[in-house]
Amino acid sequence: MSPFDTYLQLRDKVDTLCRQIEKAHTDAISCQAGCDSCCLALTLFPVEAYALAKAVAAQPETVRERLRGRGRKVGDNGACPLLEEGHCLLYGDRPIICRTHGLPILLREPEGTRVDFCPLNFVGYDSLTGSSLIDLERLNELLAAINHDFVTRNFGPQALPDRIAIGEALRLPWPPRAAGKTSS
Repeated sequence: MSPFDTYLQLRDKVDTLCRQIEKAHTDAISCQAGCDSCCLALTLFPVEAYALAKAVAAQPETVRERLRGRGRKVGDNGACPLLEEGHCLLYGDRPIICRTHGLPILLREPEGTRVDFCPLNFVGYDSLTGSSLIDLERLNELLAAINHDFVTRNFGPQALPDRIAIGEALRLPWPPRAAGKTSS
């Protein structure tokens, strides 16, 4: 299995976990279409940037050019270039962080562990079970390992920055172009 396929597999597992949390707590989650306060111009691991590039490449030419143009015009307001009238233009292909926004994230900090989520969600909840939490450290470890494999196999270990701006991701080529490397 290619590193890119492994990334897609992880993304599917994250989706499954998020759906389980949403189903278990439908009364506590206010996130819905048009709720976009967490939709910011983020930076991504290269594997996720190239996943967006692949999604852009799969669009009809007019849509592709529109998305690439939006990537060139990322404003200072911090809004994600994929956000249009409260909706994500590549929702099905959004990065993992976007898939988990608003849901309970377990954070490990020097002071101990804490749970974070959108302040509009889980109002009045005093605690949540472990099955309702996304372990951010574990998720990031998996994503970093997949990203390392993707970059090493496709570009070489020092060829790309650690993070790529989402606007730049919309303009990347698909398949990845690297001399002497095979794309995944």
